[in-house]
Amino acid sequence: MATIDFSQIRRGEHLPARIAAQIGREISEGRIAPGEKLPTEHLLARTFGVSRSVVREAIAQLRNEGLVETRQGVGAFATEIERRQSLRIEQGDLSNRESFRDLFQLRIPLEIEAAGLAALHHVPEELAKIDEALAQMTGAEKWTEQGIVADLAFHRAIAAATHNEYFLLFIGFIAERISLAINAARATAILEEIVEVTIAEHVSIRDAVASRDPVKAREAMRYHLTGAAARLDLTIESF
Repeated sequence: MATIDFSQIRRGEHLPARIAAQIGREISEGRIAPGEKLPTEHLLARTFGVSRSVVREAIAQLRNEGLVETRQGVGAFATEIERRQSLRIEQGDLSNRESFRDLFQLRIPLEIEAAGLAALHHVPEELAKIDEALAQMTGAEKWTEQGIVADLAFHRAIAAATHNEYFLLFIGFIAERISLAINAARATAILEEIVEVTIAEHVSIRDAVASRDPVKAREAMRYHLTGAAARLDLTIESF
């Protein structure tokens, strides 16, 4: 197995993270004022030359970091300074293998429990969101960066189905950073093999959640994350 060079992660940072960083700087440095509405998804997509789904991922990351608030049917706004409760990890920190391993280790128990809770609490609309993300993962764009975007959407949909907003907050935040290493893993593995294996693991999680079996859902998520750690050449203590 090839060893991943974590110093490459920042240079391989995927589009949503790069766009989030640019918008975040505009907010932090005051060029987008507190409370000011951000440009529409359509305008941001045209400005950055990307799809609207990439823009949505960037906005989701900024929301997880506390820099942006979204209002249903209205749009996204820069959070007022006194209301910002920012959870931030600088991307450069994750070029350190130990720091990255620690973040991945934190992810594992959160996502395992989220899968179990999602199996217990999901409603049809939430399962439909999980299925929508899975369909995007298995579609024609699975070989591209859109496949990574769909992978993140899948994990956020599982977190949302827990009906516990803190799972969505923390898992969404961690998943955005973990995604930088998904690019690194794809770069050092046989792409067809890693994509097909990852899809199969997500299908198992989806089926366990859909069957409302929390034990199987947790087992499926544990298997997926253990495999993901191995593909990243990370040593994670078993538990």
